[in-house]
Amino acid sequence: MVRLKHLNPGKFFVCFICFLSVHLELLFNMKALVLKEYNRFSFEDVPEPEPAEGEVLVSVKACGICGSDVHGMDGSTGRRRPPIIMGHEAAGVIGRIGPGVKDWVPGDRVTFDSTIYCGECDFCRSGQINLCERRRVLGVSCEDYRQDGAFAEYVRIPQRLLYRLPDSLAFEHAALVEPYSIALHAVHRAKGVPQNIAIVLGAGMIGLAIIQTLKQSGWQRIIVVDVAADRLALAEKCGASATINSGQVHALESILSCTGSRGADAAFEAVGITATVDLSLRSVRRGGVVVLVGNITPAVEFPLQIAVTRELAVLGSCASRGEYPACIELLARGALNPAPLIGAVAPLSEGAKWFARLGKKEPGLLKVVLQP
Repeated sequence: MVRLKHLNPGKFFVCFICFLSVHLELLFNMKALVLKEYNRFSFEDVPEPEPAEGEVLVSVKACGICGSDVHGMDGSTGRRRPPIIMGHEAAGVIGRIGPGVKDWVPGDRVTFDSTIYCGECDFCRSGQINLCERRRVLGVSCEDYRQDGAFAEYVRIPQRLLYRLPDSLAFEHAALVEPYSIALHAVHRAKGVPQNIAIVLGAGMIGLAIIQTLKQSGWQRIIVVDVAADRLALAEKCGASATINSGQVHALESILSCTGSRGADAAFEAVGITATVDLSLRSVRRGGVVVLVGNITPAVEFPLQIAVTRELAVLGSCASRGEYPACIELLARGALNPAPLIGAVAPLSEGAKWFARLGKKEPGLLKVVLQP
């Protein structure tokens, strides 16, 4: 037995403070997948965020790896500058609430918009939240701002971004509300176009989500173009009427053959490079609509005379604008089905390995969902 009278009170106090500080630090830390430098991750302890006025702390249950995260990993986009916790496709439960939070309590099942909008500027007040003047995106660090994301045990979210989840919707499926909302917004951009023939260029996650969205929206024929056979096979499962492997055949000739030389009513470009943007404008009929969704590269060559002389409507489509509730409802009743698109569900601690596999474009691997 230790005799307290033989202990130096000063040393005992110092030891006690050190013990307390270490354990308090552990108590208020969380695990996160941090991009420390380009192409290098660390699964480590970081400070747990504290919800401020009007914010909640969400305990993340699932977070999808987006293609933009994979391109951010190697620095090619310039929008994931290390060190940063990436991740914006997520779902979970509310862990804590900050001051002034109403209508939400710990334990509520939620997903949230990836766009942090101010709610006060002219765009926000008109419902155009994706064009917010002070817009930030979760998991992005660029020249203008740094906003840690959801590849962590907890993420801090303004309550205005929250959406309630039904108990029937699994977290790994609910995490994909975000990409489905982007797809639904893109389809909404072509509102008023006769829903006869649509072209989708690119069968990545967004392209496949667009196919499913077009299908449930009533489009009669959906033609999909990609260079990967496995993704074109997925496109067929998602509702494509016809697929074209542009690495094996002349894509434009095949599109014109499928459309009686007329062209499609609308094209949805989900890649963002010169070749596919050019093809999208050449593949629609006179007076057709082209919706540009992909943005891998900041600039592309543009076939100006095609757009002008054929009087095409060329529309940009950025993120989403209030489509979350509709996507949640469509997913909950099975009208949208993410199951075929999820290649793996894995622990967050293994995130670096799965990022590397996605970066190598492993055949058959499209969407990976990580669980903290």
